[in-house]
This record gives sequence, structure tokens and C-alpha cells, in this order.
Amino acid sequence: MTAFAAVYALHLLAALIWVGGMFFAWMILRPAAVSKLLPPERLGLWLEVFRRFFVWVWVAVLVLPVSGVGMLHLRFAGFDSAPRYVQVMMGLYLVMLALFLRIQVLQLPQLNRAVAAQDWPAGGEVLGRIRRLVGCNLLVGLTLVTIAAARPTF
Repeated sequence: MTAFAAVYALHLLAALIWVGGMFFAWMILRPAAVSKLLPPERLGLWLEVFRRFFVWVWVAVLVLPVSGVGMLHLRFAGFDSAPRYVQVMMGLYLVMLALFLRIQVLQLPQLNRAVAAQDWPAGGEVLGRIRRLVGCNLLVGLTLVTIAAARPTF
């Protein structure tokens, strides 16, 4: 295995974990939780899901730029000479990071407070905002995957 192949595999795994986790949460877990759980249990479930999933998102947040820069140096002469699709992918990563940080820093503490206070309507409102941000992030992530899949062969 070449150095590039190893770095590329790590990069791909980090992206799959992040985007795939959002897809699972949005398309499978959320509808199942809404249909089977009352608000207190549903909000508690989501807090636990976020606690566990966000550890892996943080790993992806760190691995993606490190492996991305590694691929830039292994394949191209740096950012300026990288193809436009690479530059677009880097910009979209920053959008995904900003959306994730908004959830992590602003929304999640509000959800924690609402659940601790057993304020289920407020918790549901915050969870709805998180759901919309995750939906936006999922769309950006799927766009990134599409760009990566359609890119010219290295």
C-alpha cells in the first residue's frame, strides 16, 4: 500500500463515519424514535446518541484536514496548484465544520438544560433546530461525497 493510498483510505473512512452517521440519524433513527418514544424518552435518547456520535465526529473533524493536507502534499504541489474540485471540497468541509460547531457549542447545551429541567416543549424545539442543522450538514456532506466520486482519477 502506498502512502497516498493509506492517507486516502483514512480520509475516506472519516468522511463515511461522519456523513453516514448523519444519514442514519436523519433517515432511520429519527423517524423510529418519533413513532415509538414519548418526548422525555426521545430527548434522552438523542442526548445519548449525540454524546456517542459526536466523539466520532470530532475524530473525523481532526482526521479530515490532516489527511486532506497529506493528500495535497503527496499528489499536488500544494493548495494553489490543486484542482478546483479539491478547493471546493475544502470549502465545503469548513461549512460542515461550522454547522457541527453550531450544534455542539450552541444547541447541545440548550438541549441538555431543557432535558435537565424536564422542559419537554423547549427540548423539542431545540431538537428541531438541531435536526434542521443536521439536515443541512447532511446535504453538504452528500454534495462532498458526490464531488469526490465524480472527480477525475488521480
